[in-house]
Amino acid sequence: MALQGCSHEDSRYCKCASVGWYFKGAPTGVPGVARCTSGRVCHCKGCSCGEPSLHTLSEVLFCQPDTPSLGLSVAFDSEQLFSFDVPSSQWLPQLPDGPAWPTGTEQPQELEHDTTLCLRLHDVLTKIATELPMPEAKGIPVADVFLQQPLQLGYPNTLVCMVGNIFPPAITISWQRDGIPITDGVTQLTYIPMEDLSFMRFSYLEVTPHSGDIYSCIVTRERDNISVVAYWVPQDPIPSDTLAMAVCGAVTALGVLLALLGLGLLLSARRHRMWGQRGQWGHRPRTHWYPPRVAPSAWERWQ
Repeated sequence: MALQGCSHEDSRYCKCASVGWYFKGAPTGVPGVARCTSGRVCHCKGCSCGEPSLHTLSEVLFCQPDTPSLGLSVAFDSEQLFSFDVPSSQWLPQLPDGPAWPTGTEQPQELEHDTTLCLRLHDVLTKIATELPMPEAKGIPVADVFLQQPLQLGYPNTLVCMVGNIFPPAITISWQRDGIPITDGVTQLTYIPMEDLSFMRFSYLEVTPHSGDIYSCIVTRERDNISVVAYWVPQDPIPSDTLAMAVCGAVTALGVLLALLGLGLLLSARRHRMWGQRGQWGHRPRTHWYPPRVAPSAWERWQ
């Protein structure tokens, strides 16, 4: 169950199509669940306000029976800025070196009403789904592994495992090198809500790649016992000097070959032209004269 937050300058209302409630601060006539507080200006995803909007500030609160049971994130133009860590009851920036959460803005005690509301809605919807044969929405995670910086064998770098199409947001991401689990140098980020109601998550691994290494990012969804594995193998990069010399040599060889081909065509055309001119001047092929051969006489034959 996800609650999407939005606040607006005036005090209009938004109807929740799921349970038929009204929440203060969102545009009218728009179905969806919205959690709004006064004093800020933003634009709900999926809402169609009459006035134009240049930027979008959204809050997404989700609750579920899996771990994590609660999650809250703040995004600006689809870029997540902060997430709320429920166990430690504090706001955390998306980037480790990012700015801190503004002091005095939406303190943890102010979120108790919202989390309680989310859990109650989840219980109601779960009861309805249990009584009626309704299939559960699930997404198969899709993982991709890539380097954060250009590859240089023997130099420190960072591997990034990007996992998309996550729903529900309950997965674990682990790393292996040559089949051996790795726990040092691993950084896990929180779930990032997407516009299609799915989630995305990133995991980082500090590495020093060498030739022959095999790294794997393993994504596991424990509820369904499903695992998705993405591999990354460092490819030996061709040095720029060697590549430049190879290209220069290939271009030189191609130029010499084309020059010889052009010279051959020129000589052939010139020879054909000379033979054509001789035919026009009346030259005939030379003939050799041999004296007639006289048959030997009878006396010569007798001797």
